[in-house]
Amino acid sequence: MNELLKIAITAALDAGKEILKIYHSGEFGIKVKDDNSPLTKADNVSHKLITSHLLKTDIPILSEETNLIPFEERKDWNLLWLVDPIDGTKEFINRNGEFTVNIALIENQIPIMGVIFVPTTGELYYSSKEIGSFKLVINHDDFEFESILLKANKLPLIREDKTFTVVTSRSHMTAETEEYVQKMRDKHGKIKVISKGSSLKLCMVAEGLANCYPRFSPTMEWDTAAGQAICENVGSQVLDWETKKPVKYNTQKLFNSSFLVT
Repeated sequence: MNELLKIAITAALDAGKEILKIYHSGEFGIKVKDDNSPLTKADNVSHKLITSHLLKTDIPILSEETNLIPFEERKDWNLLWLVDPIDGTKEFINRNGEFTVNIALIENQIPIMGVIFVPTTGELYYSSKEIGSFKLVINHDDFEFESILLKANKLPLIREDKTFTVVTSRSHMTAETEEYVQKMRDKHGKIKVISKGSSLKLCMVAEGLANCYPRFSPTMEWDTAAGQAICENVGSQVLDWETKKPVKYNTQKLFNSSFLVT
């Protein structure tokens, strides 16, 4: 495990611990951003903690909770961190546990490393192009970083239920998604449809629990970058719906087009 991945994992775990404290306190300090999306005290705390770790790498950081850095400044960044301090803030507020900490390393617009941590369950997904993708469940009380390589399971995992499974967004179901699901029913017969929040949907495909994740509603690059790295490093694809090419990052607008994960 290289040093950059170790730093990213440590950052995600430290942020997760503080997020949980706020989550259990119920004192969220909710505000509404200019784009009408919610912001909580936990988002800000997580952002500051993650940034404090990643600054040690001297690699520029692009986070959902930073002031938007002009494209003219970042267009020449061949290497950057892309961070979502809490992916699924609505799920955090609704207290359903389906929120994650996302950290990705982008090289020449391609995600080459990804870390996703689920604070409520202790599930940690991590990946780099050198080692592949892994999952383990962290117990904060006895966590030792050196134990990760011994306890982690390489993805994808063996799946007993072979039913064709589509995972969809819990908060952003669209007519286009329903149409795609129906096409899968027509093609595969009996299928299973699961709704999940945050980047857990990408993790389910990488883990082998779902066959595909169609997304036809807006997402930002920090929502998907870490999950794309984890998916691609097990052989799955995250493809732009129109171009049929892998989703790229550090673009001018930082918005993703519709995409399909398979």
